[in-house]
Amino acid sequence: MERLKSIFEKYLLEQIPDKEPASLYTAMRYVLQNGGKRIRPLLVLLSAKSFGSPVEKALPAASSIEIFHNFTLIHDDIMDHSDVRRGKATVHEKWDENLAILSGDTMLVWAYKMLENYNPEIFKKLNVLLNQTAIEICEGQQMDMDFEHRNDVPMEEYLRMIRLKTAVLLGTALQFGGIVAGAVDKNLEAFKDYGEKIGLAFQIQDDYLDTFGDHQKFGKKIGRDIIDRKKTFLYITALQKAREEDRKKLIDLYQNMDIDETRLVPMVIEIFKKYRVDQISLKKIQDFTEQALSALDQTGFSPQEKDFWKQFAYNLMNREK
Repeated sequence: MERLKSIFEKYLLEQIPDKEPASLYTAMRYVLQNGGKRIRPLLVLLSAKSFGSPVEKALPAASSIEIFHNFTLIHDDIMDHSDVRRGKATVHEKWDENLAILSGDTMLVWAYKMLENYNPEIFKKLNVLLNQTAIEICEGQQMDMDFEHRNDVPMEEYLRMIRLKTAVLLGTALQFGGIVAGAVDKNLEAFKDYGEKIGLAFQIQDDYLDTFGDHQKFGKKIGRDIIDRKKTFLYITALQKAREEDRKKLIDLYQNMDIDETRLVPMVIEIFKKYRVDQISLKKIQDFTEQALSALDQTGFSPQEKDFWKQFAYNLMNREK
């Protein structure tokens, strides 16, 4: 993993343009050099390897996924009014919103441009898949924004939203690697299912860590979702489980925009803990992880490859940030 990450980092940094206007490309370089676990590009490389391709062949596809992912983060941070990403100032905070929007737009185009490194057949498959993924991610983001004005978000709608906003890109990353390697469609579909189930578990864990994680390890302000009144897995679960008095109190806390965040966050967490929302979240993470592992049986992988992807899932679900 570390070797592949090093190979990818070197390749990605070599792709960053060094030209005018300097402010535009400086912002892009800032985002792409700002660390991160590189989960999505590593999934592309590891998928290609599992399907029998040299990882070097998948580097442009991996870069496309990572550049695209970071484009979505720039725009998400603007919409969410986030001031910190990976422990550092977000682009619109460090510079301004105009530059953030434009650098994000450029990265979107650049993500597609990276696919020009492949022959027409592979390029078409990758391009079609990235188009569909981009649409779904935008749909998921809009659903997330719509939830801000609702108190009646059912769990099934929330799960659909995080599948679109987060999980599909993990599934796409795995398909990208398989497409580059020439994998057959039925194996790609099974691997996509694995990736999407891992993505669902990953996002619920993100919800969990936002409230119950360690600020120094997580790299974000703890309770940010509560402060932003995000309808997360924790919030929706609490509404489902809470007695009427606590349910009303939780809704009132989310609707009261005047309450100080130093009071808001502890009061919401108290309700979450009262109804064991933290434990329910951890159980749901485990359930989706087990569903992902079941999908591996349809990928056509050798027992050794299956074991690797099982361990990958376990490691990802035991993260602290």
